[in-house]
Amino acid sequence: MPISEAAIKNHEELFPYHKSTLKETDPEFIELFDNWAFDEVISHGNLDTKTRVTLILASLIATQSLGEYRVMAGAALNVGVTPVEIKEIVYQAVAYVGIGKVFDFLHATNTIFKEKGVALPLEGQSTTTSETRFEKGYEAQKAIFGDAIDEMRETSPKDLLHIQDYLSANCFGDYYTRGGLDLKIRELVTFSIILSLGGCEPQLKGHIQGNLNIGNHRQMLLDVVTQLLPYVGYPRTLNAIRCLNEVVPKD
Repeated sequence: MPISEAAIKNHEELFPYHKSTLKETDPEFIELFDNWAFDEVISHGNLDTKTRVTLILASLIATQSLGEYRVMAGAALNVGVTPVEIKEIVYQAVAYVGIGKVFDFLHATNTIFKEKGVALPLEGQSTTTSETRFEKGYEAQKAIFGDAIDEMRETSPKDLLHIQDYLSANCFGDYYTRGGLDLKIRELVTFSIILSLGGCEPQLKGHIQGNLNIGNHRQMLLDVVTQLLPYVGYPRTLNAIRCLNEVVPKD
């Protein structure tokens, strides 16, 4: 089963002049995988290459796929994802998977940038101060989730209110308000991270609704799920589709 012309073209776009060692040691696997992942899957839906690779990077952090991340980060730079955009994906991941899982990816990203001649540190992207981070974060939450944020704070037990404060000031105030990625892409990044983690279906449903609220429609979310399938496998993909169907059933 030869590798299709479309698969070769799509692979070359990401990895120009790359010579695969697996093509020599595991030719049958590479033929079936490349024809599927780089032809069948890529040809489905309407995500542009840059958006697709951006969300794959977020997913790879969540699944702790450091080796594949190193390869895909280089591909991301090849297709126009900027160093700032890549760093913002890495930074935002901390809020959803924790620094323990992001630490190695941050160092790997710095190594890749140095190899590519990218000067560090990058230009700062923070737009808040210690005085404004809560207010601006709360505004971002409201923009995404609406009045549900007010209700969540009003019904929170007093001994858990600090978590609500952290969500507003840290998760949204420290990360979502940064430059480099707009709000729509940030919500898609979060969606990709949570579906890739698995076992976070309540949070996944919340961010499906959040995506819908800011204009990332059902078909776009389904396209994201489809493009992440080769990287997360069928169980997490099917769980994400179930959550999507529960939040926004197909007409």
